[in-house]
Amino acid sequence: MPSLDIDRELTRDDGLLNHPERCALFLDVDGTLLEMAPSPESVRVPSGLISLLQELSTRLGGALALLTGRQIHEADQLLAPLKLPASGVHGAQVRWVAGGRIETCSPELPTELVAQLMALEGKMPGVRSEAKGPGFAVHYRVVPHVHDALEAELRRLLTDYASKVVLSRGRKIFEIIPIGTTKGTALVSFVEQAAFAGRKPIMIGDDVGDEPAFAAAGRLGGMGLRVSGEHFGADAANLAGPAEVHQLLARVLERLMRR
Repeated sequence: MPSLDIDRELTRDDGLLNHPERCALFLDVDGTLLEMAPSPESVRVPSGLISLLQELSTRLGGALALLTGRQIHEADQLLAPLKLPASGVHGAQVRWVAGGRIETCSPELPTELVAQLMALEGKMPGVRSEAKGPGFAVHYRVVPHVHDALEAELRRLLTDYASKVVLSRGRKIFEIIPIGTTKGTALVSFVEQAAFAGRKPIMIGDDVGDEPAFAAAGRLGGMGLRVSGEHFGADAANLAGPAEVHQLLARVLERLMRR
């Protein structure tokens, strides 16, 4: 369960566990709701998670959103039949309401750049390239030793696109993201939507890409909860892993059901 200090924070007068109906939840997917896996396709959705998220969303009046580096349709496939409010590709895609239309907030990457990035798979066996429309991911989980060479090659390829995209590190992944879009900008936009307005934002995440959302939540009077993993060590994390995230969400639901 959450550490003593964070549990005290969550149960204070306006905390998530004391007045969950006053809060809005923003959840990362990989490494937070789901355990990491060798590839994005090989993740497993634990039994009970989908029903837990559905009930939480209902009890929160729709004030629950996914903030993920995945494309939104990929998150939908994992959590089917749910189609929750969501931001995908680190803020470059958005769906404001459950079941609504997915909007793309940034232009797709130039085709010539995508072709060069896709070619990395042939140059560095074990590397996996993933086109995401306005973004791109390069996974190297099965070949971690290529980190330095891969980063250098990516920076070389992006030299001519420095005004359009940024290179972000993650858990055995490099992500190419449109300038000006982050999970933080997505969270700020969500709190202006009807279901989220006036609520205390709580962001739960595990990686570098979640940090802008932690900062945004803090500026808006909320907080970020860090999940232990490859980015946040046990001493810097509030939650030990996805299983502990599920336990916390179940506690929130329990309190909502009492009201």
